[in-house]
Amino acid sequence: MAIVAHCILNGNAKVEGICEYEGALKDVINYLMDANYGIIQLPCPETIIYGIKRWGHVKEQFDTPHFRDQSQELLKPVLQQVKNYLDNGYTIDLLVGVDGSPSCGIYKTCSGAEWGGFSSNSNMNEKIKNMEFISEKGIFMDELINMLEANQIDMKYVAIDENNVEESLKYLKSLL
Repeated sequence: MAIVAHCILNGNAKVEGICEYEGALKDVINYLMDANYGIIQLPCPETIIYGIKRWGHVKEQFDTPHFRDQSQELLKPVLQQVKNYLDNGYTIDLLVGVDGSPSCGIYKTCSGAEWGGFSSNSNMNEKIKNMEFISEKGIFMDELINMLEANQIDMKYVAIDENNVEESLKYLKSLL
């Protein structure tokens, strides 16, 4: 079985207007199904907390005690489900995130140390220009991986880079 970031199965959860595919990321989902993987879909913390009409965020905006606490609360039922499957002989050996996401990145997340908020006094274009991708986990995945490790649940991690789904899929195939 695999634990999969919400937007891989439902791209409509992304910031309105940025999803580059309709519905699900079919190449990834079809591959997992063809490989006989059951799928546990993670909740989308950004959609639950901020809704569809939110703007894009960076990791630093989510790295707050409240967002981390909310992430843990959203992940508790997932962890219980995983434990139940494992206790009953199932194998859950894969976590699939979305690189670039401030929540669900595994190997890469977006960062904007000076991002802050936007107002009529801010130089929004300069802030956007200074956003970058860094080699860190998103906050939601960081919390999930910490919870899995605290419960001695080992699995492989893979992230889909939506700018290069083909390469991500090759890497996914090499893991299984």
